[in-house]
Amino acid sequence: MSLSRHVDPEDIVHHLQNLRIPSASASSERPGGGAQSQHLTPFSTPYASQCDIPKYQIPQDGAPGDTVYEMLKDELDLDGRPNLNLASFVDTYLEDNAQRLMVENMSKNLADNDEYPAMLAISNRCVSILANLWGVRKGETAVGSPTVGSSEAIHLGGLAMKRRWQERRRAQGKDTARPNIIMGANAQVALLKFARYFEVEARVLPVSVKSKFCLDPDLVRENIDENTIGVFVILGSTYTGHYEPVETVSQILDEFQEKTGVDIPIHVDAASGGFVAPFTHAGAGGRKWNFELPRVVSINASGHKYGLVTPGVAWIIWRDQAYLPRDLVFELHYLGGTEESYTLNFSRPGSQVIVQYYNLIHLGFSGYREVMENCLANARILSQSLEATGWYTCLSEIHRPATNAAPPDVHGTIAETSASYVAGLPVVTFRLTDEFRREYPHVRQETVSLLLRARQWIVPNYALPPKEDDTEILRVVIRVSMSFDLLDRLVTDIVQVTESLMDPAEAVDLSVLHAKRKGPSRHRPQVKKGERMEKDEREKAEKGEQKEVEGEAKKRMADGIHRSVC
Repeated sequence: MSLSRHVDPEDIVHHLQNLRIPSASASSERPGGGAQSQHLTPFSTPYASQCDIPKYQIPQDGAPGDTVYEMLKDELDLDGRPNLNLASFVDTYLEDNAQRLMVENMSKNLADNDEYPAMLAISNRCVSILANLWGVRKGETAVGSPTVGSSEAIHLGGLAMKRRWQERRRAQGKDTARPNIIMGANAQVALLKFARYFEVEARVLPVSVKSKFCLDPDLVRENIDENTIGVFVILGSTYTGHYEPVETVSQILDEFQEKTGVDIPIHVDAASGGFVAPFTHAGAGGRKWNFELPRVVSINASGHKYGLVTPGVAWIIWRDQAYLPRDLVFELHYLGGTEESYTLNFSRPGSQVIVQYYNLIHLGFSGYREVMENCLANARILSQSLEATGWYTCLSEIHRPATNAAPPDVHGTIAETSASYVAGLPVVTFRLTDEFRREYPHVRQETVSLLLRARQWIVPNYALPPKEDDTEILRVVIRVSMSFDLLDRLVTDIVQVTESLMDPAEAVDLSVLHAKRKGPSRHRPQVKKGERMEKDEREKAEKGEQKEVEGEAKKRMADGIHRSVC
């Protein structure tokens, strides 16, 4: 049993702390106790050893700024290093000029349009650039807005579809009480939140190997009806990086409308793919996915992912203002000006919008293409390296040759671009091969993840969506900051960690790390000092504890920790 199941470490520290501090002088030595502290260094205060920094209540008196800074800096050093956080799609790098713009404009509120007209103009320029990038057609008046993240953008897109469905149903004299929306079981939690928060039935369709763990068009055909307000189609699944077949779903909805007269729109959740597919040679795999399809009425994308901005900014674009119901638009008379608002949030930072525009102008189309092609090239190298070991197989497919690969050029060689391979996000999803698992049944993928974390790499291990959740996967997101040297180090560490686990004689018992532990031991029965358990009682307790550990681990895998790292 681990020590943490039987003791509260904070209680131990505070008890020992109280023993070593004389009670007569404690009040004068603690912050706010009346004594003047000498600040020879930031740590020359009672916080150095006599008491910890307040955690749960505001202190009566403040503390020197340099002391608080150092204390918080020390505590935050325990966080993972953002550049080595390979679990996250969120960008962790800004070049110097972008950082300067961020700092210089960090106090500007995006809601204060009348006070910051230049920032509003820049926001509108970004909307126009993205609408054109995503294929808005001539004659359409695209509208859109920056949002705090893609979650807000998805909620707005779904809400607009629901409201338009309600308007049509009322005009036809039909019931509006049972709206539903279609999505795959691989959907990120934001899509499920929309359905729950806005009272829409979520028809979550199972995924399979056949559908590449994405939305299955055949199941879409079977589950749509007159109460379907729309279909969420994901351009870049967070599990394997595959693009869902937007064009195929669109054709199914076209056929449904021809038979029934029911018009069902599509919202494309391009949180990650919206800044990848337009720039890469592979595109979305030769298929249409954006406003080129009339049935696609809205698209969202995260600027703070492959848009290369830090958190948090995303974008929601409707192909035409006709698809944004007027009763969702608020006219505000605020701080001397009049403005329109159709976001869930009001006050929000504006500096990320400025950095987004900086990136769009600074990098241009060719610059974004170079970044995305480089990310995909690194992801292919990682995928091929993992499979070359013979220990791992990849479920992501961006390293597999495309069936419609470009023909050889005049020199007889094939140009090495993403167009030669299956389209997708720069994501590498992999697992131990069946042969490896049979030969080394004691090796667990979660242990690989934990030992990589000990080397500062954050590589999550989690289950595939429901119905396929017997399979666990490791996932690496390749971002702009992944250099070839860093990639080489990652491959080396994965190989070394795996090799260290293959020899049972060298294996370390890490079972205590595999379960998500509950709270401190004070909430659990304890064996008092001097008591002894009989052998059968001890064995029974150990078996029960192991069952609890396995149950907690299984529940964690089923809940899907991936939902918190996307």
